[in-house]
Amino acid sequence: MWGKGFRDDAWKTLSEPWDLVVVGGGITGAGILSEATRAGFRTLLVEANDFASGTSSRSTKLVHGGLRYLRQGQFLVTRKSVKERERMLEEGRGLVENLPFSLAAFPGDTMPRWMFGIGLSMYDALAWKWNHERLNEAEILRAFPMLQRSGVLGGYRYHDAQTDDARLTLRILREGARRGGTAINYVRAIDLLRDSGGKVRGVVLRDEKGANMGRTAEVTAKAVINATGAWADDLRGKVGEAARLRKIRGSHLVFSRAKVPVDEAISFMHPRDQRGVFAVPWEGVTLIGTTDVDHDGDLSTEPRIASAEAEYILDGARKVFPDLGLTETDVLCTYSGVRPVIDTGNPDPSKESREHAVWSEKGLYTITGGKLTTWALMAREALEAARADLGPLPERTRMFEESPKDDTFPAGVDDAVKRRLSGRLGSDAEGVLASPLDREPIGEGVSLYGELRLAARAEGCVTLSDLLLRRVRVGLTLPRGGLDEIGRIREVAQPELGWSDAEWDTELADYTRAWTTSYGVPTR
Repeated sequence: MWGKGFRDDAWKTLSEPWDLVVVGGGITGAGILSEATRAGFRTLLVEANDFASGTSSRSTKLVHGGLRYLRQGQFLVTRKSVKERERMLEEGRGLVENLPFSLAAFPGDTMPRWMFGIGLSMYDALAWKWNHERLNEAEILRAFPMLQRSGVLGGYRYHDAQTDDARLTLRILREGARRGGTAINYVRAIDLLRDSGGKVRGVVLRDEKGANMGRTAEVTAKAVINATGAWADDLRGKVGEAARLRKIRGSHLVFSRAKVPVDEAISFMHPRDQRGVFAVPWEGVTLIGTTDVDHDGDLSTEPRIASAEAEYILDGARKVFPDLGLTETDVLCTYSGVRPVIDTGNPDPSKESREHAVWSEKGLYTITGGKLTTWALMAREALEAARADLGPLPERTRMFEESPKDDTFPAGVDDAVKRRLSGRLGSDAEGVLASPLDREPIGEGVSLYGELRLAARAEGCVTLSDLLLRRVRVGLTLPRGGLDEIGRIREVAQPELGWSDAEWDTELADYTRAWTTSYGVPTR
């Protein structure tokens, strides 16, 4: 599935009648495709860039209920999120995993520690379980010895969950495709088709890549759902609707685990503005973020961290880890994403609600806002909004298809590797470790050459950035975005991708430029 030529094969089917067209290949669109195919709707999903290339590969990788939203009175958002988190933990073994959090308290914090305790009690109550404990200074230092000279007073330990956001999106998309859905990347919806009464009845599509770049097609459908996240106002403008979204950028710094050695997550209040900041272990590295700033840049280009954001995160990290001596030269890479937030006019971006919204406007259904954690709930609500056009939905069932059993892997493979591959790849995990090379890690990271081979062969990679930033994630976890390993990466991936030497060289130059521009450390 999604091997060489898959986009051309899919393009040939566009003239056929569709029940539903989903515009947007992030986690929300993927969820809609998955749920729609379960309902038996003939569904087409199109994504203007790569699958998960927007916000859905640029989060803090947390599946959480939104503890900080309780502080802002957003109880409904938190209640929905903790319920969805528990479902994902139950069904997404190996892809969604429990993550212990320590919430550290420091002198100067405006929120007293007893309020942390009340908030966590409410948080656990919403999930119907008691899963937090108070920590004194000695106890939190045992978990995080690098806090020794930070002045930490103690804190609390609680539990949320973690995922690989891009792999989550890919798994859900591919499961929807196996049930008969069609998903194509690098196909842009440039206009909407309308009937004589002005109601949306389809889309005009343009191919953005390949030998047939620029070709167009008119696709008719019973319903069109706009799941483009931060880009949703663009399609809404085609039916004359005013913009309703606020684009808020969140940025992260990535450090090697050797430099910032955290084995569980820690959260603290930033000394400048008392916003919550996280240091999170993920895929062998440590992520520290995030920011909340209005994004005024052009959404047609990749967002990148501003130097002021990098300094803000570094300032917070230096407070918590004073003995690590962190500087810009220690940063492995950076990444930024743009959140789609419903604009209420609040002067503080951090205080805007993370609740999602569904709008029906002249036959165009738009789902936007929300959080990574609530993707399945959002997908269901979008389809319910289109019920009059599509028909009823069956009862809500599993989020994920069953993962392969551990005995499908070769003998001698570590149990943790089996669990990780089963979660990230689902049924595609079978056979991914066929050769000794496939079982080797790429560089010093946790991604394996077998994952790279599978992604290049059958996961719809059109560019080298698709492969290294969103399929195997070495662009975020290895020094220089994996360029030090590029010779061996080429040996494995180029034959599977079917690229000539000239094509590989062009893609490598494009990837190097993109990584340096959007994932490197900004100069002051």
